[in-house]
Amino acid sequence: MIELNPHYAELKDSYLFRRIGAKTEAYCAAHPGTRLLRMGIGDVSLPLAPAVIRALHEAVDDQADKATFHGYLPECGAPFFREAVADHYRGRGIALTDGEVFVSSGASDELGDILDLFSPSSAALIMEPAYPAYVDASVIAGRRIVRLPAGEGNGFLPAPDDSLDADLVYLCSPNNPTGAVFPRELLGSWVDFANRRGAVILFDAAYEAFIEDPALPRSIFEIDGARTCAVEICSLSKTAGFTGTRLGYTVIPKDLTRGGQSLHAMWTRNRTTKTNGVSYILQRGGAAVFSEEGQRQIRENIAVYKRNAKTLMRVLDSVGVWYTGGRNAPYIWMKCPDGMKSWDFFDLLLNEIQVVGTPGEGFGACGEGYFRFSTFGSPEDTEEAAERVVRVLG
Repeated sequence: MIELNPHYAELKDSYLFRRIGAKTEAYCAAHPGTRLLRMGIGDVSLPLAPAVIRALHEAVDDQADKATFHGYLPECGAPFFREAVADHYRGRGIALTDGEVFVSSGASDELGDILDLFSPSSAALIMEPAYPAYVDASVIAGRRIVRLPAGEGNGFLPAPDDSLDADLVYLCSPNNPTGAVFPRELLGSWVDFANRRGAVILFDAAYEAFIEDPALPRSIFEIDGARTCAVEICSLSKTAGFTGTRLGYTVIPKDLTRGGQSLHAMWTRNRTTKTNGVSYILQRGGAAVFSEEGQRQIRENIAVYKRNAKTLMRVLDSVGVWYTGGRNAPYIWMKCPDGMKSWDFFDLLLNEIQVVGTPGEGFGACGEGYFRFSTFGSPEDTEEAAERVVRVLG
């Protein structure tokens, strides 16, 4: 009889969003016609930028003409897409070659697939509260997990400690769910830690476009030494509204080697073996994101979400509630009032003011007592939600 991967049985039930859905559905059934304000989901609400739409349409037309039709593209990415991304980095002062950029179908896919490069015996360090996929992907691979608690005392940004026994280090900045952003010196200490240990940092930069403080690094490759210890995984989902379009990229420097092997060469072989790349149409749309016009347009959309964050932060400031995130991130991570547990606070908001957020406990034990708001809704809904939240917290 065939033997299945036994580690699937070790996964904890991923009940967070199913439980949120069940609670909201039950409330709506009992209160028909009620208007819920959903501030929990991390999905965008604004459409793709006009420059992107135009590029997508033009690419579709290319596929209708024999002279411009494209079949298979290079599995690691079309040259025009890789060049557009690398030029974007170089424009920010980060030395990168086109060939160090790999196209992907999104950060979530890549965060799981990249584990193919590492032995299952390698240990993964995960700061908690954490994006649940970090944990689940490591469990499925049979990998030992080293959990590093984060909390209010360190702003949910813990520092490395040489006693930590880990080979892979997951870092997310701006962080999901906390919205906390690593300052340059602290991120540098993690780079130094990884180089000392021979570990590899998997740097999730899905929300880097929300960082507006020039003192804060948007890429780990702004840090000296990162080219010899880090992989950067990026997404156009939140940067440019590609949540339903699916496109991202991964940066693996050619300097990154372990055990005498080049991770760049290994990932090239992985992609050419296990994928046929991403469609010409999507890569044309993605390349348009990095045009001058595309950058201006996506910044206009991001500014809407950042104004939403300011709306929510103003409310929390007015009632003296502790929180992190918001200023340089699309998430606000607040402390539940009066020592409430996060699911109790969820029930309070749902039943009293019909606002839905995300209980922190769903992101691990360190999230208990905290609550996440997303700023990706419409300005109108955000304003109304803020007014309702004041009634509960004021």
